[in-house]
Amino acid sequence: MAALSLRYQIGAALALAVVAVAVCVHIGMVFLHVAPPNTVTKQHGKAIDDWIYPEFEQNWKLFAPNPLQQNIAVQVRAEIDVADGGVRTTGWYDLSAQDGRAIDGNLLPSHTQQNELRRAWDFFVATHDAQNRPVGLRGALSETYLRHIVQLRLDRVNAVGEGDVVERVQVRSRTTNVPPPKWSDEQVSDKATYRVLPWWWVPGDDQDATAGGAR
Repeated sequence: MAALSLRYQIGAALALAVVAVAVCVHIGMVFLHVAPPNTVTKQHGKAIDDWIYPEFEQNWKLFAPNPLQQNIAVQVRAEIDVADGGVRTTGWYDLSAQDGRAIDGNLLPSHTQQNELRRAWDFFVATHDAQNRPVGLRGALSETYLRHIVQLRLDRVNAVGEGDVVERVQVRSRTTNVPPPKWSDEQVSDKATYRVLPWWWVPGDDQDATAGGAR
């Protein structure tokens, strides 16, 4: 910085100060999120949750892992208004399988490939009851977050043709038990179970973003 003019030194110092403040605020918010309930979290809990969720959620599973005994695949299909005036419904796209293929053999898989879809589904399940009704204020946020992700994935696989528009999307999960090892006497069902969510309408702005030919 010494080689910079005074004006640029001041600008650089201000930028560093802003970054330092942002880092300190973030570290403080994460600390309060994982800390035991206290006066600050009771009074400002909503502000802390708004900062943390969904991107910066923390938990203790790293230190006390509980391996899943089920394989959960998130799948999506879309209802599309085609350019000639008709309507078609796509087949089910297995988004989890797509992530699995991207990770398999990849020495440096991205955070998105490993966690984005899985965490979005966990977020949805945690904020909805068995009838897929939102529980609390974060339910609507989890729906929007999951819907945006599946829309982007549909766009990547070119589910929408030239001039077509996505009107609705539907998400489901396919759950199968992880088979026990050969030496185990445990018996588990090999049948898949499904959790099918209702159709979600795609807002007009999002339709423009995913319309065929708009890319």
